[in-house]
Amino acid sequence: MARSTVRHEAAWGVVRTAVAVALALCAMAARGQEAKSEASAEELAKQLSNPIADLVSIPFQFNWQEGYGVNNDLQFILNVQPVVPFHISKDWNMIARFIVPYISQPEITPGVGPESGLGTITYSTFFSPVNDSHFIWGLGPVFGLPMTSNPVLGGGQWLVGPTFVGLCTCGSWTIGALLNQQFSIANTGNQDLPYFSQAFLQPFVAYTTKSAVTFTLQSQSTYNWEAAPDQRWTVPVLFLVSKLTKLGPFPFSIQAGGGYYAERPDVGPKWKLVTNFVLLLPVAKK
Repeated sequence: MARSTVRHEAAWGVVRTAVAVALALCAMAARGQEAKSEASAEELAKQLSNPIADLVSIPFQFNWQEGYGVNNDLQFILNVQPVVPFHISKDWNMIARFIVPYISQPEITPGVGPESGLGTITYSTFFSPVNDSHFIWGLGPVFGLPMTSNPVLGGGQWLVGPTFVGLCTCGSWTIGALLNQQFSIANTGNQDLPYFSQAFLQPFVAYTTKSAVTFTLQSQSTYNWEAAPDQRWTVPVLFLVSKLTKLGPFPFSIQAGGGYYAERPDVGPKWKLVTNFVLLLPVAKK
């Protein structure tokens, strides 16, 4: 019990450190920018549907996934997901995106779990051209950075691969998709872990009203190339509603929603609930 308590405290300590680093990055990115005109709430709300928008954001996404594991139990995941854009030239932006997950895992199969702690960090870098087109795209590498050697939490391997995002903004509509493919290139220790190869696909359709309310239909699907053929797809279908407001001087978005899994492996969840709190620091145009 003492060992478990120490592990949990250490994991939360790392989460707090990650949040502090994200805040520091945001402060550095926002410092020195001249706010000549404040973007409208509707425009900021629309930019939130763009994974590579030119604004600093710090989302805290809470996921409750029911029906997981051998006992149809609850899995909880907190994702801290800072996004920081950098203007590397007059023609190109570089957008850094992190996903830092804290996972509370129930028993997956008999004797495997429960466990809780930090999972593998997903770090993506997108290089995106600066233009006024309605079509926006970005391309770059994605890395899986292990924070634990525990395979129950998805750790123990270094991952790398390509990632791409493309979207079209058409009035109040934003339609697009983000995808990546990760491969394992090394283990963190001498454990004989199986080869990892997984694709991620996130198609999305969002509609933003003039009152800065956004309705989003999306999926966050994965395809495990190394699993048995009937266990490879995990396909949630999610409907989300968000509202842009303010937290002190900063724009702040609150989102909630849920959905079901149209396809899942035998031990995968059946449905999920999501809440998301996003602090925004828009980068002013010069």
